[in-house]
Amino acid sequence: MNKNLKIFLGGSYLIILFSFLYFIFTAIDVTRLSDFTYYKEVQSNLSTFISTNILINLIYFFIFAVIWVALLGFGSPILLISGILFGQVLGTIISVISISIGALVLYSIGNFFFRDFVKSILEKKFQKYIQLFQKNEFFYFFIYRFIGGLGVPFGLQNLIPILFGMKKMNYFFSSFFGFIPGFFIINTIGSGLNSYVSQSDNFSIIELILTPEIYLPIIMFSILMILSLFIKKKFFENAN
Repeated sequence: MNKNLKIFLGGSYLIILFSFLYFIFTAIDVTRLSDFTYYKEVQSNLSTFISTNILINLIYFFIFAVIWVALLGFGSPILLISGILFGQVLGTIISVISISIGALVLYSIGNFFFRDFVKSILEKKFQKYIQLFQKNEFFYFFIYRFIGGLGVPFGLQNLIPILFGMKKMNYFFSSFFGFIPGFFIINTIGSGLNSYVSQSDNFSIIELILTPEIYLPIIMFSILMILSLFIKKKFFENAN
C-alpha cells in the first residue's frame, strides 16, 4: 500500500509539474523573451484577467498551491506568483492559507503512511531538536517556521514534525503565523515586480533594484535573515 501510494504521489507530482510547465511554455512566445514590451503585454493581460475573475482565480490558485505543496513542491515560486497576480496583501493572505493547508495535508499523509520511513531518514539528523520541540511544540515550531526552517528544504520542513508526533492543530496554526513575515516580504517583491513592469518603458536592472517596491522588501528580508540567525542561535544551536 505504501509503495503504491508513493508511486501515485510521485506520479501526480510529475503530472502537475509538467502540466504547469507545459502551460507556461505554450503560453509564452519564446521569440520575444528579450523584448520588454512583451512582458508589459503579458502583465497587462494578466492584470485584466485576474481583476475580472478575482474570486475564481483565487480559488484556482488556492487549489493549485495546496496540491503543489502537498506533493513536495517548492514554496518560493508560489509566493512570487501570488504577489504578482494578487498583490501584496491579498497575495500574502491566499498564499499563507493555501500553503499552510498544503503543508498540513503533506504532514498528514506522511504521518499516516510514511512515519517509519521518515523517521529512518530524518530522526538521526534532527535528534537534538526532538526533545526541544516536545517541550512546547507550538512555540518552537512557530519559531522554526519564522526563521525559515533551519535551512532545510521546504518539503522536508513539512515532514519533520512526524519525528515528535505533533498535533495537527498546533502544526497548522504555528505554520500559519510563522509563515506570515517571510511570505509578506516575498509577496511584496512579487507585487513590486508587477508594478515595475507596468510602469516602466524599458528594463534596467539598476532601476529595478532602486525601485522602492523592490529594495524595501529586500531590506526587510535582510533584517529578517539577521534576526533569524540570532533566534536560531538562541533557541536551536544552544538547545542542548
